[in-house]
Amino acid sequence: MFSQALTVRADSIARHLETIFLFTQNDIRTTLIPVTIFALSAAPRYDPIHAWHAPLWIWFHLLQFDIANQIQDPEEDRKNKPSRPIPAGRISVDNAADIRWVLVPVCLMLSLWYGTQALLASTVFAVFTIWYNELHGDKMGLSKNVLTAILGGCLEVGGTVAAGSNSRIDKVGALAVALSSAVFATTLHAQDFKDEEGDRLTGRCTLPTIFPKAARFSMMLGIPLWSFVLSHVWKLDALSTAAFVAYGAYVGIRFVMYDTVGADKQSMD
Repeated sequence: MFSQALTVRADSIARHLETIFLFTQNDIRTTLIPVTIFALSAAPRYDPIHAWHAPLWIWFHLLQFDIANQIQDPEEDRKNKPSRPIPAGRISVDNAADIRWVLVPVCLMLSLWYGTQALLASTVFAVFTIWYNELHGDKMGLSKNVLTAILGGCLEVGGTVAAGSNSRIDKVGALAVALSSAVFATTLHAQDFKDEEGDRLTGRCTLPTIFPKAARFSMMLGIPLWSFVLSHVWKLDALSTAAFVAYGAYVGIRFVMYDTVGADKQSMD
């Protein structure tokens, strides 16, 4: 009897943990892994013992954002992303909202362990998460780009601080975060091209729906330009710079020459 009850309880806990994980599943490859790599690379005093702290800090904040985002329009997710926890019936909107707000102090307390810079990054992240989701800052193209760049920068700062052994980010790390945020702010609309038709039908304003041609040409110019700037800042050799810029130009030209949904998805990948 006791063992059966224990098994049922274990199954219930496992299901709840799986539900929590599913909120962030789609962002593991696109956000958690690359930001963790950034953090481990930018940490001023990399300590292998602290390496796991970076993905832990990043994941908790990513969970805060993802739940806040997914409780905004569950009906749209029911149509387009039915495997997410809310449309799949694994958790109600109200219960997800409770977790979303509990995560704010949880993330702040976690950040306090890593020092002032991590706490500041967590605080700014919480504020701009509200702006992006509850205040619908994601509904405008330029606003979405800037807000996402700021949120990404916060993840990079907090992850970098958590990965190091001195709880601070140095000048090189700060420059890397600034450049990364600038790149995000000016090129993030690349991910909106594949959803352009659906965004027009729902009335969502993104740069591709407001300025369709200009947005595509901005990719053709922006990606190789940023490739050159980053190569110059980080002092890559001439051959590496040429390869980096050439690949950036190839991707940028693809956005102009091929404008189907399939092509846009391939360009993003």
